[in-house]
Amino acid sequence: MSTSTLNSLAQASSSYLRSAMHQPVQWHEWGEEAFSLAKRENKPILLDIGAVWCHWCHVMDRESYDDPEVAQIINERYVAIKVDRDERPDIDSRYQVAVQAISGQGGWPLTGFLTPDGKPFYGGTYFPPHDHYGRPSFKRVLITIAEAFREKNGDVIEQAGLVENAIRHSESFEGKTGEFSAAAVQEIVDAALRMFDDRNGGFGSAPKFPHPSMIDLLIDEYVRSQASGVRPQASGSQTGANGPIDATPAAEADRLHTVITTTIEKMARGGVYDQLAGGFHRYSVDERWVVPHFEKMSYDNSELLKNYVRAYQATGNEFFAEVARDIIRWMDEWLSDREHGGFYASQDADYSMDDDGDYFTWTLDEARAVLNEEEAQIACLHYDITEVGEMHHNPAKNVLFQRASVDEISKRLNLAVERVQEILQTAKQKMYTARLKRRTPYVDKTVYVSWNALCISAYLQAARALEFDDAKHFALRSLDRILGKVWTSASGLKHVVAYSDPAATHRENTGFLDDYAFTAIACLDAYESTADITYFRRAEQMTQQMIARFYDSFGSGFFDSEPGQASLGVLGTPRKAFQDSPTPAGNPMAAIALMRMHAYTGNGDYLEKAQKTLELLAGVAGQYGIFAATYGIAAVMFASPHEQIVVIGEDETAGELCRFALRIPRLGKTVLKLSFSQVAARNLPPILAETIPNLPAVTEGKSCAVSCANHVCSAPIFTLDELGKLQNPRRV
Repeated sequence: MSTSTLNSLAQASSSYLRSAMHQPVQWHEWGEEAFSLAKRENKPILLDIGAVWCHWCHVMDRESYDDPEVAQIINERYVAIKVDRDERPDIDSRYQVAVQAISGQGGWPLTGFLTPDGKPFYGGTYFPPHDHYGRPSFKRVLITIAEAFREKNGDVIEQAGLVENAIRHSESFEGKTGEFSAAAVQEIVDAALRMFDDRNGGFGSAPKFPHPSMIDLLIDEYVRSQASGVRPQASGSQTGANGPIDATPAAEADRLHTVITTTIEKMARGGVYDQLAGGFHRYSVDERWVVPHFEKMSYDNSELLKNYVRAYQATGNEFFAEVARDIIRWMDEWLSDREHGGFYASQDADYSMDDDGDYFTWTLDEARAVLNEEEAQIACLHYDITEVGEMHHNPAKNVLFQRASVDEISKRLNLAVERVQEILQTAKQKMYTARLKRRTPYVDKTVYVSWNALCISAYLQAARALEFDDAKHFALRSLDRILGKVWTSASGLKHVVAYSDPAATHRENTGFLDDYAFTAIACLDAYESTADITYFRRAEQMTQQMIARFYDSFGSGFFDSEPGQASLGVLGTPRKAFQDSPTPAGNPMAAIALMRMHAYTGNGDYLEKAQKTLELLAGVAGQYGIFAATYGIAAVMFASPHEQIVVIGEDETAGELCRFALRIPRLGKTVLKLSFSQVAARNLPPILAETIPNLPAVTEGKSCAVSCANHVCSAPIFTLDELGKLQNPRRV
């Protein structure tokens, strides 16, 4: 901290902004006051966008924004605005496009240079304090840009206009619209198969991100190919990272199985997974999943939790269920408000500016200090702890990853497998206990609505598949907190439930499309988990509000934020998100919410808007590859008949029918279990309420299942064999 005088960020709410309150830079929050000052003094705006979990944001803070000389240049020549990208994704997304158009790259920290009215004309990401890494020093950049603004203002304004056009063009759907076709799903899947890394799993090379929506889509492709026994020939010949791929129908299911299981097993055994506490780090800097960027995000873990649950359901591999339970263990311990309900946003990578993953990594001496000789021998073999580790800043530091399996260690040391497992478990617990005594990276306890909705849905899915009631109860309590605190049918939904710092003033942030779409889906998941009709009604209200606030009735599709709510800078530029980056994209998620509501209500308007939304990108969706995976999921759901399996009863027969129905994960399929009293109380949405209560088996009190597709229901089903015959879906 470079000064005892607080700047205006002391009044901010976000953790990222408040972390800069002691800096000598005269920071402003995004708002009319800052823009008016820039116009009044005719100064360019320096825009910093980052996040509290961002390592390089902290580095730039320390190297530049804490430096009095740098601060003097900024304060004299600029109006400085700092933005938290988690709090204001609408600002971040637009300026990311701008800086990518200028420099060819984006990311955080995002450093933008704007005209006084907020139009970007220059930018980049991290700037070093001295000429380094092939980049000019930040001081030199600051001085040069300020001089250019003053002396070559015409050129600056012209450049700003070009960049603004680039932003508008990036969200233009001219030439992209078309008639919906399920062929886009095949293109997206083929793109993933071509990018698959046969040796290490995952897609592409370093740095390697998990892409959970793509994994979900591949799991669905695998399940459908297994159930039908037939899969269409892939379009053309395919080439993967290691050569041609056999694309015959018989080989395709095996290929999908390999891609899915190799990817998620390599990830879970790698350093990108926290081998002691559980939970995934954000991404891996290498192609082997060994050395991660150590921050942990709630949305990464929620979506990967879904992957492991669905992979377990699809393959029966118990290891995937163990990983799912372990993710929940970490989220329960570190990212959960156990008192009020709700999921925290993230855990930082570092505990100080000088740290680079030191909390999570181990030297050989550190491991030996907490383990006995036998424990150390086995743990070091299993986790590859040696004198020379993987961390460049400190070569003695090891990232823990599973190098040798329990079976390999058993044979090498001539010990029983059970004994090795027992010793390894003891060693793991001792190391975790010792790690807890270290200085802990910051946990941002901000409760964001959109990310919470993802976590709620993941917990509810895991609870049903793994019969984990504690996860279900916490998810429902978290959803109830959102619905009770930041939602009304009149005023809508907010973006933030609670901020991390209890001393911070709470800001009322208007909800974005993601908040509405993700929460509507979470409400439907809650209804299906409980048969409490209140959750269905909330989902319906939220879907109606989503349409009213965000749907483009003139051009179709959904805007990411409410039109007309803000026009500062480039916020007036309309944006319709279709790419996953990094959370599932808002438009396909909105389409999924609409399709699920249509399945329960029969309201044709929902289906029509979902179709128009998907058609907006139909002409080129496949070209986006793995980044259009959520679009692919929505496309599968639109092209396939939706299916609802309704189980009625309270005895073991009903329980067996429900468990059997849940065994096969499939997009567009839902499972609902009701007691006879819930049916009598009409805890059913309109379509099901027309049929279910009037079935003779239900009126006679016989436990049964009913399979409904496209609003047509089967006769009651009483045995697992009968239900199994209906688990053979039509292929997209």
